[in-house]
Amino acid sequence: MNAGLVKIYDANPEILRQLSGTNIHVSIMVTNDLISNIASDQALADLWVRENVLVYYPDTMIRFILVGNEILSYNSSQDQRLWHDLVPAMTRIHNSLRWHNIRNIKVGTPLAMDVLESSYPPSSGRFRSDISERVMVPLLDFLERTKSLFFIDVYPYFPWSEDPTNINLDFALCRGESLINTDPVSGLRYTNLLDQMLDSIIFAMAKLGHENIKLAIAETGWPNAGDIEQTGANLYNAAIYNRNLVQKLTAKPPLGTPARPGSIIPMFIFSLYNENQKPGPGTERHWGLFYPNGSPVYELDLTGMRSESRYDTLPQATNNRPYWGKVWCVAARGVNSMELESALRHVCGQGNGTCEAIERGRECYEPFSLVSHASYAFSSYWAKFRTVGETCYFNGLAVQTTRDPSEFHFTFGRS
Repeated sequence: MNAGLVKIYDANPEILRQLSGTNIHVSIMVTNDLISNIASDQALADLWVRENVLVYYPDTMIRFILVGNEILSYNSSQDQRLWHDLVPAMTRIHNSLRWHNIRNIKVGTPLAMDVLESSYPPSSGRFRSDISERVMVPLLDFLERTKSLFFIDVYPYFPWSEDPTNINLDFALCRGESLINTDPVSGLRYTNLLDQMLDSIIFAMAKLGHENIKLAIAETGWPNAGDIEQTGANLYNAAIYNRNLVQKLTAKPPLGTPARPGSIIPMFIFSLYNENQKPGPGTERHWGLFYPNGSPVYELDLTGMRSESRYDTLPQATNNRPYWGKVWCVAARGVNSMELESALRHVCGQGNGTCEAIERGRECYEPFSLVSHASYAFSSYWAKFRTVGETCYFNGLAVQTTRDPSEFHFTFGRS
């Protein structure tokens, strides 16, 4: 795929050994659970660098060390302790690198767009008041002092999917050359949502006195599938977004953004693989360029040299408009019967009335089969608790359907 840079969410030794001697740069991560200890003890920072950097470097070309992952997106008292410890931990890792005279590895931390309390229009970009002085000021001071980058996870899919009526899909897919949105304050003209989101970060940094810190995209992408109700999550949109993204960010000379024309923005596409065991909504399992078996989801040339006309024809998108019909959550085909029975006992054992209708003698007891009862239980539980975040997943045992399960009988073969 001609990837020049990869990012992992730890410092996995097998991966770092495999990258040894290649021309692929890598970004590694200090996991969230290590931040507080490293922040309070330089010896622990030195140990981490010794075990996760010096063992592999320079044969493995480590380019970035990212400390934590989106830690400002969480707000419990324990999470806020991490807020306080973030910059001290970054500083100790940086000090350890300098002690070993390593100056070409930059230390940063990836943040999500929810660090902003205002992002539209871009000129209104402003960090949240609960983190602005406490975290962002020392973080930006550190990044500027060490000439590091501001790493941001930026997904145009999310704001578009939440408001597909008022945000043009082509604008979100980075193909809105004729769609111009002008910032009424700055006068800057935007042809895509990605640039708007990036510039809102740039304006937010400027409001805290930092106008020159470089941006890096720590994550971006588009889901290639999802649940029935997840608008626009399909293979066509994912391919178009990532192809346009690569062409935009590999253009020569660099395009930058309206606020920073000509700037170079390093980028990581999320993700290499569909994560078939990841919990949550269906999109969580479908951001990959490859299926778990290694076959490509769609063609993508990371050099940006391949034009759209040279790709094979993509299947047309069918869910770019919100789905307003009924949806049920039923047992997936071919799942293990013992796992399904265990899930059914768990769902029905919570004493919340989910399974009353499938008790012996009740209206949904028939047809009496494991799949039929599990499907009723999954749908009943999901309908009751989906508004508080419950998803139709159940450890991979359930899928969504638009077919009313009460209208047909389930059969269950051997697993």
